[in-house]
Amino acid sequence: MHIFCMDLDNTIIYSYKHDIGNEKINVEIYQGREISFITKKTQELLLMAKEKYMLIPTSTRTVGQYERIDLGIGAFPYALVCNGGILLVNGKRDRAWYETSLDLIRESSPELEKAMGILEHDKRRKFELRFIERLFVFTKCNDPEEVVQYLRSRLDVGIVDIFHNGEKVYVVPKKLSKGMAVRRLREKLKPESIMAAGDSGFDISMVEEADHGFVPYGFTDAYQISDDRSKIMEMEPERLFSEALLEKALKMSSPIKI
Repeated sequence: MHIFCMDLDNTIIYSYKHDIGNEKINVEIYQGREISFITKKTQELLLMAKEKYMLIPTSTRTVGQYERIDLGIGAFPYALVCNGGILLVNGKRDRAWYETSLDLIRESSPELEKAMGILEHDKRRKFELRFIERLFVFTKCNDPEEVVQYLRSRLDVGIVDIFHNGEKVYVVPKKLSKGMAVRRLREKLKPESIMAAGDSGFDISMVEEADHGFVPYGFTDAYQISDDRSKIMEMEPERLFSEALLEKALKMSSPIKI
């Protein structure tokens, strides 16, 4: 068995704000609006990849946000959501996995509570404060870069990571990473190899932990990746990331450890 862990947003699927051409398929509806799409070619490549690999969506999305997505290629036996804190097996939560996730991040609880207190009174916050599944903190802010820098000055960055993705601000335990989820998945399923694809800071640990990783052009320099870059492949800058990474994965002569 060869596993392919795939981030979703901006790796496989794209919001309505992105121009991915006219040959696109809606994969997510929210409040009556079509908000996420894949290209027709991406869907075709996913169907082919599903024959070669066990595809495992690996996302920071919540369970509810993940369940809104339908790629049109059938169900996935496994999915990792909430940044790997929750494992879905045939669409159902694996309770033991979640309890282990809570145990892993127990030492981070004081810092998460402190982050909640800081953000509760931050005038730059413009969205409700959410403690997602008791795993990590999420909100939206004006001047997100300033908010992140302020949080980093007040919190123990040896225990938690602080990110922003546009206006979205996250405080996440270091042990609640996609890389840790890949490590746990390797122990649970005992695959022959694991590949991974992602586009953001949330995905660094995942592509580093995998046996082979696919990232956008310029990713390794942008995130100052010090890991063995020979196993991390950047896609061509002029290509749509989803199509380029799936084509590369399918062309690999044998999905063995690199």
